[in-house]
Amino acid sequence: MLGATEPGLVDGLLLLSYPFHPPQRPHELRTEHFPRLRTPAMFVHGTRDGFGSIDEVVAVLKLIRARTVLLPVPGAGHELVTKRNHEEVPKLVVEAFRLFASGSISVTEPEQAP
Repeated sequence: MLGATEPGLVDGLLLLSYPFHPPQRPHELRTEHFPRLRTPAMFVHGTRDGFGSIDEVVAVLKLIRARTVLLPVPGAGHELVTKRNHEEVPKLVVEAFRLFASGSISVTEPEQAP
């Protein structure tokens, strides 16, 4: 929210498992500030996250008036890192954010994510 009220405060945002809405209450969106965001933002989100489905995330990111990218984590819930993916997910997120921050990747649909 601070990024929406103070544009230019930071060069980019990395949002890990952003809670788009409470589980099983998709009508209670926590995105009212998104249209005011002017800061590039990368979202990392589990494909099984109860705080928002990948389809919901894709739809909501269209509200942001800055460059965005979605990095879906297959099979992960809100925790993102599991026993099965604990080796690769941190590396994947760091590399994807490095590319995002450099401007090498921009709006990404889930099937195109690195």
